[in-house]
Amino acid sequence: MELLDPRVDFVFKRIFAGEGNTDVLLCFLNEIFADAGEPLLKEVVVLNPFTDKDDPLDKLSVFDIWAKAADGKLINVEMQLFNKYDIEKRTLYYWSKRYSGQLQEGGKYKDLHKCVTINILNYTVLPNEHTHSVFHLREDKNGMPLIDDIEIHFLELPKVERLPLQGDGGLANWLMFLKGKEIPDWEGISMNEPALKKAMDTLRYLSQDEEARLKYEARQKVLLDEASQLEGALNEGYSKGMAEGRKAGKAEGKAEGKAEGEKSGRMEVARKLAAMGMSPQTIAEATGLTKDDLPDIK
Repeated sequence: MELLDPRVDFVFKRIFAGEGNTDVLLCFLNEIFADAGEPLLKEVVVLNPFTDKDDPLDKLSVFDIWAKAADGKLINVEMQLFNKYDIEKRTLYYWSKRYSGQLQEGGKYKDLHKCVTINILNYTVLPNEHTHSVFHLREDKNGMPLIDDIEIHFLELPKVERLPLQGDGGLANWLMFLKGKEIPDWEGISMNEPALKKAMDTLRYLSQDEEARLKYEARQKVLLDEASQLEGALNEGYSKGMAEGRKAGKAEGKAEGKAEGEKSGRMEVARKLAAMGMSPQTIAEATGLTKDDLPDIK
């Protein structure tokens, strides 16, 4: 039996936010926080648990995991199989929405709780060798924290090969599980970690379930098509834009021509994505254009 890929967001959410699997999520989160030197969670509540309404073909379905800790801390976990580009700005955008969304009319700023974003990426984005990178808001010279309310994690799966497996438990084992790697003593390792064993058992169950496999294949196709369309649009759009920029550069100067070319390329990409039916928000994230630019996209 071929196991489903746990990196496909549909499967990921079933494993960590499915009914009865809150303990799996709690253990996974605590391994992440322990690796970062952060306090461990005592309990966690999934705010958007997986349900049958999570249609793999529905663009509005949310396959991120939104959770809340006992102390009120909000946690967003997102599994990214393909590079959607501008992940740094995209992360800050969604973090700010979660943070500001807590404040109801008449609310007080002191009531805002810490928001943690955890990005699990199937590609490399940061120019370092760390599998797990954590960011906070600190003063440049002495590292003094301004406020602890912002915390962003990047877990880059391509860098996992450098991590040794840990017989007594650890984040490396969970990341190897997500990569679907063949591990000689997997049974022995998972037996020492009940939550990890439960995650594997859930994956095996889903892999044997015909309906789950059909939904998985449908979701995988959506993700592959979206990634292919985005990559094609970016390559074609930027090539065309830079060509136009070189022409403009002869009359306007090299720097101005390059800037014009980049802008033209992004606009061309945006037009192609709009023609594919992608939302303005997705277009803005993929191209780096502002909302003011988008009304001009036909």
